[in-house]
Amino acid sequence: MTDGKLAVIGLGTIGSMSLWQASRLSDSVVGFEAKLPAHGRSAVGGDTRLFRMINLNPGFNPILQSSQRLWAELEDETGQDILLRCGGLYIGTADGAYIPKLLESARTSGVAHEVLARPEMAERYPQHNLRPDDIGVFDPNGGALRTDRSVTAAISAAEANGATVLTNTPVDEIRETERGVVVTSGDKSWTFDNVIVASGGWSQKLMPESLQAHTQPNRVFLTWFVAKNPALFSPDRFPVFVRISGDRSMYGAPAVDGVTVKSTLNFRPTPTGNPDAVPRELTEAEIAETTETVSEFFPGLYPNIVRSDAFPDLFTTDRNPLLGRLDPGSRVYCATGFSGGGFKMATGYGEIAAREALGIQTYEGLDFIRPERFMSVHTTQSVAVGQSSSRN
Repeated sequence: MTDGKLAVIGLGTIGSMSLWQASRLSDSVVGFEAKLPAHGRSAVGGDTRLFRMINLNPGFNPILQSSQRLWAELEDETGQDILLRCGGLYIGTADGAYIPKLLESARTSGVAHEVLARPEMAERYPQHNLRPDDIGVFDPNGGALRTDRSVTAAISAAEANGATVLTNTPVDEIRETERGVVVTSGDKSWTFDNVIVASGGWSQKLMPESLQAHTQPNRVFLTWFVAKNPALFSPDRFPVFVRISGDRSMYGAPAVDGVTVKSTLNFRPTPTGNPDAVPRELTEAEIAETTETVSEFFPGLYPNIVRSDAFPDLFTTDRNPLLGRLDPGSRVYCATGFSGGGFKMATGYGEIAAREALGIQTYEGLDFIRPERFMSVHTTQSVAVGQSSSRN
């Protein structure tokens, strides 16, 4: 006998959703959290993430569709308002590298969208100061996910389904044996039939060297600004956005608190050796570029950073996640390396991880995110995720 059918290590963005989904399938599931759920130093921090149905890689569309359904199910199951359905807006140079590729993906996937010429953009969304060759793409199913609420709701739902949650229990080691996977924390150990590693920036030490070589904990920072007229930046008038215009780029969310607008430089991860010691203060260069970009993009925001923070996340060398068993015979399942872009699909990833780790279902068409791509010399070629937005 083991201590359970499945252990989920790390109850942050993906781990909380994996635990929730696994608790729907089994009454023998245990979650390990090094601190407390949604603690302030995890990748969950920062209030909101972007939910968007249009992705540069159309291969993610099935996961996005599942995620959209499952976010609604989590809301229904817990009574929490998690997804703020305010739409999504993507802005960029009409013939640049970003918008044409985004539109190609949207058309390939058959995702609902609306192309907005510059005059339409200026009329509908005057908050954005556009360049002459900018156009927009509107995603009617986009929105903002409330991060802390998402994670705590998923864990509460899992516990209500019978899952056990062990907080303040950092996992030091996992080891596969003939009986199962031994999980060690301090002087305590447990044995499980299978284990999901979902500890984000802290996952590296629990991974084999073959995967460690293709991953790196990174620091990602966020910034907020005060709106001169908050009504213009309310969720009903200001969709979440990603903007890549020439040499400048940013992404952000409306003023969910009625005052401050999240507006952050797009995709600026920097390597960090220790996820527990991520510098929280912005550098002078980060402050300068951020304020310069906000000054151009948003005349309606005071160009002074009123709040900032930084968090760790695990990045892979190709920016695609690690989702799957270490090898076909392994009892260890990876659900990590989401490279700053996993939150919007966290429920979908959690469903896949739970069902596959429990041996209930295998999903096809996901070779580009399987760990095996790094196990051989010839890695799978795929579109890099996260290059259009970071931590969204």
